Amino acid sequence: MSETTQMIRITALGEERLFPRNTRYEEIAAAFQEKVPYPILLVRRNGNELRELDKEAAEDCSLEFLTLQDKAGRDTYKRSLCLMMLRAFSKVIHKGDTHIWIRFAVSNGLFCTMDGSDIPLTQELLDQVLEEMKILRDRAVPFEKTGMDTGDAISVFRRYHMEDKAKLFRYRMGSRTNVYCLDGYRDYYYGYMVSNTSLLQHFDLKLYEDGFVLLFPTSKDPDHLPPFAPVKKLFEVQNNSRRWGETLEIDTVGDLNDLITQGRLEIDTVGDLNDLITQGRTKDLILMQEALQEKKIAEIAQEIADRKTVRIVLIAGPSSSSKTTFSHRLSIQLSCHGLRPHPLAMDNYFVNRVNTPKNPDGSYDYECLGAIDVEQFNKDVTGLLAGEVVKLPTYNFISGEREYKGNTLQLGDKDVLVVEGIHGLNDELSYRIPAENKYKVYISALTQLNIDEHNRIPTTDGRLLRRIVRDERTRGHSARNTINMWWSVRKGEEQYIFPFQESADVMFNSALIYELAVLKTYAQPVLFAVPKDCPEWEEAKRLLKFLDYFLPIPSDEIPKNSLVREFIGGSIFDV
Repeated sequence: MSETTQMIRITALGEERLFPRNTRYEEIAAAFQEKVPYPILLVRRNGNELRELDKEAAEDCSLEFLTLQDKAGRDTYKRSLCLMMLRAFSKVIHKGDTHIWIRFAVSNGLFCTMDGSDIPLTQELLDQVLEEMKILRDRAVPFEKTGMDTGDAISVFRRYHMEDKAKLFRYRMGSRTNVYCLDGYRDYYYGYMVSNTSLLQHFDLKLYEDGFVLLFPTSKDPDHLPPFAPVKKLFEVQNNSRRWGETLEIDTVGDLNDLITQGRLEIDTVGDLNDLITQGRTKDLILMQEALQEKKIAEIAQEIADRKTVRIVLIAGPSSSSKTTFSHRLSIQLSCHGLRPHPLAMDNYFVNRVNTPKNPDGSYDYECLGAIDVEQFNKDVTGLLAGEVVKLPTYNFISGEREYKGNTLQLGDKDVLVVEGIHGLNDELSYRIPAENKYKVYISALTQLNIDEHNRIPTTDGRLLRRIVRDERTRGHSARNTINMWWSVRKGEEQYIFPFQESADVMFNSALIYELAVLKTYAQPVLFAVPKDCPEWEEAKRLLKFLDYFLPIPSDEIPKNSLVREFIGGSIFDV
């Protein structure tokens, strides 16, 4: 090494090491790899800047090494694996009109479909693709990122028959676009890639329903593939939403943007007016989506009424699924069947704060079942079902104690309790209530849209944006605070909600196909307010880049009883 070589100081894993300036992060990662239990896929620089391994370190910095155990690392693994799979498909099937769609998450994988091909989708075909993927893995082929003029990128996408990407980039203001190339196959991806295919050690392809599933390891066990265990009911809800989007011909963000712009044509002539009528408008989409959800809620109410024995409706779902608005709208539909719904707030059955179980760090664990007075809840509900007059508690969130303020309830033959709470699907919560008296609803916001055919929109992104907008509006919480606590919220969902979702009598998808274009206007200002020198900026920046794909939809045409009103405001319900 030349004496004049400039050195930089890298701080990682509690130690400092010197490296020549402009050393690739891949080389730095290799120097620390023996201290990291799993392959390093990505680095985080100075606490809030993600860097791909093929980039260079030009100055002193601290580094965090990300693996499959980290969210950003796992997302990078999945994204890279998708591109490797698509390259393998292109080798097995040479027809340009064959399209592989990456649809949504199922079990520990991604559900995909194959469209536009007369070649049958079989496990034998998938096994051929799998062998090509293994060849690519063993060759350690680099993922190469190239910046190009956006117009040139659109030409490349069209040459590859990727019209959805060409449509998406029609609405981009940036003059430059990053395109990834793997073994001569080019594609666009929203997010980072690993440096080469040798880092993608574990994967599989399984035929499932009308498509197939790309399987990958979990963060809990990065060295092994878990068994494929699809959640049947959840899959059907997601697949039905996908088919509805296909019927409307709105599969991607580009499709949605086309509809938004078509609804804003200048009307100077009769021809312009005819174009507006025949092409449709954003308002029509909003009304159609709202009508579809109302139809589903009405069907649920009909089923509850037809069962005759249902006395308590238990509603559960992850954060920001619009449980409160849904419970109001379901109650209205139940009333149309001659039933008298009564809300029963699960929050009022919290144990006194001093008796709340604690997390390992000493903080209160309000998410666990032990935070609820299960015995008192069951005593009150069984008393109500027996026709008794029951005194109902109110939880004082300031003092942290349960209080009784004279609220009573007595149920008649047509009365139904409507309970919304995190543990509603867990039979331990309502263990004394006969099964025939219970009806359980699982609600979640399962995003139907893709960015394009190869870039799916995670359902958690939609829910996080909903919560950021609502927390800032109703609770005075900054986007930084919401992002900071999101990991804890997600941990509670994984532990207390998702394991019970398949036990629901019905699943309801609360996502609206147009909502991200509405949330954009509300979310952008609060995300830009996140300081750029804090750890939460990394996620805020990612969400801002994501929202940049959407043209905005104003909220004027959204009905006052819409589920999205729970987040942006203006609801007729007390939410």
